[in-house]
Amino acid sequence: MIDQNYRWYPVYTHSRAEKKANGELKRKGIQTYLPLKKAVKQWSDRKKIVEEPLIKSYLFAYISAREYAEVLMTNGVARFIYFSNRVASIPDQQIHDLKLLLATDADLELIDYDIKPGESVLIKAGPFKGMRAELVSVHHKQRIILRLQDMGYSININTSIAFIEPIL
Repeated sequence: MIDQNYRWYPVYTHSRAEKKANGELKRKGIQTYLPLKKAVKQWSDRKKIVEEPLIKSYLFAYISAREYAEVLMTNGVARFIYFSNRVASIPDQQIHDLKLLLATDADLELIDYDIKPGESVLIKAGPFKGMRAELVSVHHKQRIILRLQDMGYSININTSIAFIEPIL
């Protein structure tokens, strides 16, 4: 028996095809959600604020199992996301929370790794770019304290955790 309950499903798109796939699915009458964030892009002659996907190559479709094939036959769509050999679904509340978060105009940065205090990190941006350090603590992902191994001091840096990456 096919599950006829409607749920939010994460859909993986081809590279840089999120907006195209979103438009195609909407034309087919399928409810979708493509989380977008504002970003400033700089060209040699101007700056422009553009909307780009918060999560690259992802969008969400509100469908039942009957529409799986219709979604997969859409230009720009690559596949569904699976978890434990089943198509993953996202609770309605998480989609609602994501919409609220994006409506706040907060400066959001998506990082795909979890750095814990005590781990060695590499600073990717700012005046300490290229330096290795130990993450001492994180406060609200905007204020981090790093121990610079070469100097023997801890320095309180007001920057984003997105500017550091773990050293494996």
